[in-house]
Amino acid sequence: MITQAIQDYLKIIFKLTQNHKPVSTNAIAERLCVSQASVTGMLKKLSELKLIKYKRYHGVELTAGGRKVAIEIIRHHRLLELYLAEALGYSWDQVHDEAEKLEHHISEAFEERMAAVLGNPSFDPHGAPIPTRSGEIALLNLVPLTNAEPGQNAHVRQVSDSDPKMLRYLGEIGIYPDVQLDVLSKAPFGGPLHIRIGGVEHHLGEALTDQIFIASQKTGTGGF
Repeated sequence: MITQAIQDYLKIIFKLTQNHKPVSTNAIAERLCVSQASVTGMLKKLSELKLIKYKRYHGVELTAGGRKVAIEIIRHHRLLELYLAEALGYSWDQVHDEAEKLEHHISEAFEERMAAVLGNPSFDPHGAPIPTRSGEIALLNLVPLTNAEPGQNAHVRQVSDSDPKMLRYLGEIGIYPDVQLDVLSKAPFGGPLHIRIGGVEHHLGEALTDQIFIASQKTGTGGF
């Protein structure tokens, strides 16, 4: 039986392996806020269910079956986020937590009705790609805004949904997916990035710019 806990583990493993490299147990523990012992126990179970490939000290990878489950729950989550925003008027800083509660419990019929009502969308409110019904997911060529250089006109494509307070602040200053901003200057040694958006200038610290993703000017980067 695929439990909610199993779905959560598979979803996190999928997100952490987007660079096509095995993920460490420590990284999983940090993302799920659980102990190393809990992760090790669950990974053994997932391995027995043939949902992951796991060898101690060599990292974790999803099998085809594990990837299918992960993609399905991610589709539920991102469709729910968009439905909550578009149909129910939730703000973009509220939808993540609500979707986390609902994603495990909706039927496939409900999922497809949401998708149809929304016009079979490709992206959620934070710019993350929504997997297709067949399990395909776009790989976006993105880098953190931290990587931008002075004089660059940056196209915001995606914003991390991990911190509601951060999303509220970004919304207040007008940073959303598909927004263009100008990078005016960049202080050294992790200093703030000086940007202009909508004619207004702001200084953003690295902790913030690391969570804003822009279209890369180079090839070979990954997606989310």
